[in-house]
Amino acid sequence: MNFVDHGTGGGPEVLRLGQCSTPTPHAGEVLVKVAFAGVNRPDCLQRSGRYPPPPGASSIVGLEISGEVVALGHGVSKWHVGDKVCALTNGGAYAEYATVPEGQALPIPQGFSMLQAAALPENFFTVWTNVFQRGKLKSGESILVHGGSSGIGLTAIQLAHAFGARVFCTVGNAEKVAACVKAGAHTAINYKTQDFVEEVLTLTDHKGVNAILDMVGGSYIQRNLKALAIEGRLLQIAFLQPSKVEVDWVSLMTKRLCFTGSTLRPRSTQDKAHIADELLAQVWPLLASHKVAPVIHQVFDLKDAAQAHALMESSLHIGKIMLNVTGE
Repeated sequence: MNFVDHGTGGGPEVLRLGQCSTPTPHAGEVLVKVAFAGVNRPDCLQRSGRYPPPPGASSIVGLEISGEVVALGHGVSKWHVGDKVCALTNGGAYAEYATVPEGQALPIPQGFSMLQAAALPENFFTVWTNVFQRGKLKSGESILVHGGSSGIGLTAIQLAHAFGARVFCTVGNAEKVAACVKAGAHTAINYKTQDFVEEVLTLTDHKGVNAILDMVGGSYIQRNLKALAIEGRLLQIAFLQPSKVEVDWVSLMTKRLCFTGSTLRPRSTQDKAHIADELLAQVWPLLASHKVAPVIHQVFDLKDAAQAHALMESSLHIGKIMLNVTGE
């Protein structure tokens, strides 16, 4: 099969098409003929050598797909050959075929194309487990989403809004402000011209927000603590800035804050299957009713994965960057 080879790692230019054997599904796995794959920040980190796959995972880059089930591993009962699915992979998405634990696959939402469905798994699994499972966001609460125009950001904005929260976000230009407000943000703050802490405190009558979803880290950590309300939750999912910083933690005690975070890829198949089950019950109806939908910025052919990664690292996109694997 064709796949995207990242060689020994480096910049986006190292990505090129190669050929390897089609994988065979192990017990509890399905083999999917891939239609589309999503491009995500962890893919860029793996390509550059800073995010190696966990033991037993495919060394091929890529974490989400849509396609058709073409073979079943021993003991699979949830799916049949011919089923159309989208799935969170443990790796291997940038290829014509990928294996997936059966519990990490989900049906294509009603009315969705294969392209739209492939844009769901990584962002929706990540947002659901961090904002709702760990962050326990409830209707009537408020949340600040950093990186609001990213795939993760727009997903968080839409889901938080759909579940009744008041949503604020940070972005870097006027076009991204408009996109986030359209997605459901109450206010989008341009971090280049506005102080997000001052804006959040003003918008909340100086109470602060109940939760913050952050993928920046670095200097944002101290500022996030200031912007949180009493009993607030800081949810860390990545570090675009350094993860080692000096922080005054006194507000952690005085405001009874919770600072938590998670990474998705190393979690067990059982954990990921549990997230999938909750998404199917709680979020898939929102997708079917068009209350929530992925925002797709651009689609590249599989052979042009290098261009897709260059765009991802430029941060000029709004929403998802996708790969067309079949070329159709």
